[in-house]
Parts: sequence; structure tokens; C-alpha cells
Amino acid sequence: MSERAQPLDAMPGATVSSKESQKVIFASSLGTVFEWYDFFLYGALAAVISKQFFAGVNDTTAFIFALMAFAAGFVVRPFGALVFGRLGDMIGRKYTFLATIVLMGVATFCVGLLPTYASIGIAAPIILVVLRMLQGLALGGEYGGAATYVAEHAPAGKRGFHTSWIQSTATLGLLLSLLVVLACRYFTGDQFEVWGWRLPFLLSIVLLGISTWIRLSLHESPAFLKMKEEGKASKAPIRESFGNWQNLKVVLIALFSINAGQAVTFYAAQFYVLFFLTQFLKMDPALANMLLIISVVIGAPFFIFFGWLSDKWGRKPVLMVGLLLATALYFPIFKGLAHYTNPAMDQASRQAPITVLADPATCTFQFDPVGKARFDSPCDKVKTFLVKQGLPYSSEAAPAGSAVQVSIGDVRIDGYDEDALRGAVTLAGYPKSADVAQVNKTMVVALIVALILIAAMCYGPLAALMVELFPTRIRYTSMSLPYHIGNGWFGGFLPTVSFALVVYTGDIFYGLWYPVVITGVSLIVGLLCLKETKNVDLDKN
Repeated sequence: MSERAQPLDAMPGATVSSKESQKVIFASSLGTVFEWYDFFLYGALAAVISKQFFAGVNDTTAFIFALMAFAAGFVVRPFGALVFGRLGDMIGRKYTFLATIVLMGVATFCVGLLPTYASIGIAAPIILVVLRMLQGLALGGEYGGAATYVAEHAPAGKRGFHTSWIQSTATLGLLLSLLVVLACRYFTGDQFEVWGWRLPFLLSIVLLGISTWIRLSLHESPAFLKMKEEGKASKAPIRESFGNWQNLKVVLIALFSINAGQAVTFYAAQFYVLFFLTQFLKMDPALANMLLIISVVIGAPFFIFFGWLSDKWGRKPVLMVGLLLATALYFPIFKGLAHYTNPAMDQASRQAPITVLADPATCTFQFDPVGKARFDSPCDKVKTFLVKQGLPYSSEAAPAGSAVQVSIGDVRIDGYDEDALRGAVTLAGYPKSADVAQVNKTMVVALIVALILIAAMCYGPLAALMVELFPTRIRYTSMSLPYHIGNGWFGGFLPTVSFALVVYTGDIFYGLWYPVVITGVSLIVGLLCLKETKNVDLDKN
């Protein structure tokens, strides 16, 4: 049936049946789950990808590069928001976010076919980054379309609950990606890092087919059809969204009050925590993935709960409490993770802290974009050794011309002596990896769930809030840009920036300052500037 053959169903004032509403939620959510699955696969496989595509540089640089390629998908998301948001406001929600999932699926499938650095050299990481950018463009258009589409079908008083299903899809997409990666690791064994890692990407072509078929069965948004029938559709949504100060002001408030803060809570809970466990606490990757999966399963329903709660209490109270908890609790939660994940490391770092005393001029920030730099000063060699072992340390400045000195508890080592360092580290009780038997799995899961609950408070009501902030004629464009700047730039760079800060300082907790500062600023701006929106009438907006 054509869209224009449904004038009664298309009217916002008409009652949308419960069955039709459920179909809209299910179809939109399932397609979005698959799209997030595609996008998150890379994050779940960052460590493997760093070996396959960035083999021409040192280990630390390779991992930072892998995280930068992860972030590349986020950099272009605002541009995808502009391109597809404009199309969504001009030609409709349905076909625009249908196009985005096709672009996402094809780009993801191609990652699974991409030759490695060993096969084609520097072309491999370049093509990888291009594919990540295509994924980012697609996701930049998809979310706004799905959230707008569901909200414009939702009955009054239930928009928070209905759109929260879209919000939960990011977590469910992550869960699906982790489960598929875990299954592929199991079935391919020691071949996983050789070729088995490709299977999760290749599987996406099946999910693409399912998603495309489902979304083709949907009808256009009733609010959009009514606006189109009345001749009120925008001919220049970008100019109307950002060239008008009254609307631009709302865009800026939305970005700095909630989207930036929400973004870092989401990525802290579901990405940075995985990097933290495996890279800094040396937990077995399979165990880390399993504990994260359990935590996600426990935490996922709360995205829907907090969306529902925002229908009762309001969007703003739920969002602000989430930002407050993030600002106050991130350091205690991550220090708790260190204590319960690798107690031997935690105890050794307390009893025998490691300090590097060196002339700052002899120490280099060990990030080599072209793989040509040589980090061969004694200070560089000491810090490289400590970073590779996952050992926390602090740096102190010595007088100019001084030789590097390493203190491990009461032991002093002059210069770079790897054998002496290994002996002192072992003597001080520093483990090479987290002992699985000593990991308090219950407490680790509890702490990760706490992080997910904070993220759910910030993310669950977000879609409803963003839809309610902007008028129908420019809603897709206006809501998409601040959302994707927040998630793409503030959130997407969290793993990269935080990891680099940790490597630079030697303090495994130092990277937390990045999300804490952002959530703190968002909390202040939100309390002062963000308005409550739960009673907004979309028919008149």
C-alpha cells in the first residue's frame, strides 16, 4: 500500500494501534541492533586489528593507531547527520534510514575481505580507515531516523518508553558483537587472529539482508506525512536548523548539556572498561569479554526502565542524576575494578610503587605516526618496558643531564637494565597477568553493571528528549547533529585519548579525567540551561 493511500493512519491525531506501534518499535530496533553490531565489531576486535593492519610501527603506537581508526568512524558521524538528516527532513524518514543500513552493511562486509598490512602494506590501514568513515557516515544518519520515526509513532505520555527500545539497541548491538566474536574465537581457536577475526564482519551481510527486508515493510512516519500533505516540509533544513539563532541555541544546549556527557558515560561503560581490564589490568581477553557480556545482559533492561521512568518523572531529572553519579563515582568504580580484577597488581603497586626519575628532555611521548622514530634513550626504554608489562608507574623530573633511575619499592636501578628490572618487578610481587583464580568475578560484574546503569540513566531518555526539543520540519537534521557530535567526537575519542594519557603518565587512572571533566561540564550546563520536554505536543511542534 502506498504511503499516500494511508491518510487516516498518517494523521497524528489518529490512533495508532498497539499492534502497529509494536511493529514499528520491533522493526526499527532490530535494524538498529544490527547496525550497532556492525559498528561495534571494530571496537571488540581493536587489539587484533592493531596487529593485522598496523604492523609497521611499535606496539604502543599500533594500538593507539587502532583506536584512532576506531575513532575515525566517529569523526565523520556529524557529517552523516547533516547529509542524511537533510534528506530525512526533505524526502522522509523511512527511505533515508533504510539507505543508511545498506551503506553500513556493505562497509562492514568489506572489512572482512580487506587484505592485511603484510599483504598490501600501507594501503591496508588507509582502506580500513575509509571503510570506518563510511560506517560513521551511515550511523550518523541512521540513529536520528530511527529515533524520530519511533517517537513520531509513539502515543502521548509513552515516548520515553517507546524510544528507549531504540536506546537499548546500542547495548544489544554490542552484546551481539561480543557473542559473535566469542563464538568465532571458540570455533577457530589459535587461527582466530590469523583469519577467524574476519568471520564476524562477513556475517554482517546476512544481518544486512534481514534488516533491509524488515525496514522495507514499514510505512512513512505519520507526522512527516501530515506535514508533507500540508505543504510545510522544509526546503532548506540545514539553514533552518543552524542558521536560525533560536534553533541553534537549542542545538548547542542539547550538545553541551547532555549529548557530550551521555556519550562518555556510554563508551566508558561498554568500551573503555574493556580496554581497561585487558590492557592495564592484564585480564584474559576471553574472561573480560564474558564478564562484560554478563554485565550487559543484566544492565540492558535498565535503558528501557529509565526511558519509562522519564515519562513519569521527566527527562531532565533522570539525565542529571546520571551525569552526577558519573562525575562522582568514576574514579572509585575503576579503582574498585583494579582491586578486584588484579589484586596482586593492586597490592604490589601499594607496597612497592614504581617511580621513574629522569631528565624530562630525555623522555619522549611514544607515539610514532610514521613508524620511523627511534625511542632508544634509557628513559624511553624504561617506560616502554613498563608499558608493555602493564605496570603502573609515576614520573618525577630529575636535574638536567641526570641519568634515569627507577625505584621499585626500596630497590633502585640506575639506567636501563632489563634483567634487573624484571627481577625487581618479580621480587616486588607484580604479576605478568591477572590470575584468573584471584579475579573476584562477582564484584567485577557488579562494578561494570554500575557503569552501565549510569549510562542507562543518561542514554535511556535521550531520544525522547532530542525529538521533543525540535519542530517536525527540521527535527531529523536538528537532533542528529548534536547527538553525533557528542557521541562521535566527545564519546568516540574516549578510548583513544584516555589510553594515550595513561601511556604518557603511567597512571592507569589518569585517563578517567577525560570523561569526568566532560560529565561535570554537562551536568552544570544541563542544570542551568536544559528545559523539561516530556509534555511537548509533537503535533504542534
